[in-house]
Amino acid sequence: MGRIAVVIDNGSGFTKVGFAGEEKPRFILKTASCLPNCTSAMRGMPCHLDALGMAPSQSRPLKHGMVVDWEAMESLWSHLFACGLKTSPKNWPVLMSDSPTSPPSSREKIAELMFERFSVPAFHVASTGLLALCSGGSLSGLAVEAGAGVCHTTPIYAGHTWHKATFRLDMAGAALSKYLHGLLLEACPDPRLQALPRRAITKLKKQFCYVSLDYEAALQRSPTPQHPSTSFHTANDCLVTLTNELFRCPEPLFQPSLLGHSSPGLPSLAFQALQAVPETIRPKLAANVVVAGGSTLFPGFPQRLGLELEALCLKQQQQQQQQRPAATSGTVLHPQLVAKPERGLAAWVGGSMAGSLRPFHRLWVSRAMYEERGAGCVHEVFD
Repeated sequence: MGRIAVVIDNGSGFTKVGFAGEEKPRFILKTASCLPNCTSAMRGMPCHLDALGMAPSQSRPLKHGMVVDWEAMESLWSHLFACGLKTSPKNWPVLMSDSPTSPPSSREKIAELMFERFSVPAFHVASTGLLALCSGGSLSGLAVEAGAGVCHTTPIYAGHTWHKATFRLDMAGAALSKYLHGLLLEACPDPRLQALPRRAITKLKKQFCYVSLDYEAALQRSPTPQHPSTSFHTANDCLVTLTNELFRCPEPLFQPSLLGHSSPGLPSLAFQALQAVPETIRPKLAANVVVAGGSTLFPGFPQRLGLELEALCLKQQQQQQQQRPAATSGTVLHPQLVAKPERGLAAWVGGSMAGSLRPFHRLWVSRAMYEERGAGCVHEVFD
């Protein structure tokens, strides 16, 4: 297969599409977008709602990173080809991302749609965790992802995903935006704040919020020069002053209980993932903890994650020494975080890099293979 591949990263918040070998996606669309109820996109024709005189449909095809509405997902992919890339899917192999915790049936369904509905010549699906590692040029490490709808900690060794050691947190950026809105109303119960659209809240979150390295201490001393307040006017002329809301907003990533979740925070999930793989490969994975996803872009997030993960590793070593003082101490893990500025697009960038490599081409499922073996062949080829 010598043709350039189309790379699609399906996110709960945004779906990104472009061509392998390029640095950035060509087209980014909100996954929960208004899409046309039309078939022109399936034929590779641009679809414009006004020109067609058709009403759009509002749908959220993904929930917590998992496809829950296949019809809406199909419409979204059609729209990306027709209106984003302005080309027919029949002309391009497709590399697509998938949640690390998706069931096997989901990958079969994606393959079925790609070959049966979109008539692609070849197809590959990879977990976002693996693609995040690929974005940094590695195939071994621990991917810590936080997007709009879900967080994952995924250990990967030599390109193999340890699925039983992968953990998820069904709370991420969208929940943080809702939490911030609640904090604003708690501080200032103004009806104009109640009417703020979600996009405005999300913009505030991305522009002003940050992760505190010591949350409890910060609560006691805010606002200070180190934890200043921020004031702004909303579009409906409401003056809002943010103080501790600035760092309270992303804190549920570390303390999910703040939003009523019983799951541990991301540092603990990352630690659990390392402990769930064979001891012999833990040091290599800990030495390459790749941070990815839009909800990891808060200032202070990588530093806090690194500090807490290091503390958990040290605490375990101390406990082992107390329990077995005469025994030889085990391997001490020293987590090393990789947090690139462009990590919000890590999964797509990793797919772009992988799809452009010649050795990767042997991992494609061809149309001939699909027609011979059916959708189940994805499990023979993909990890």
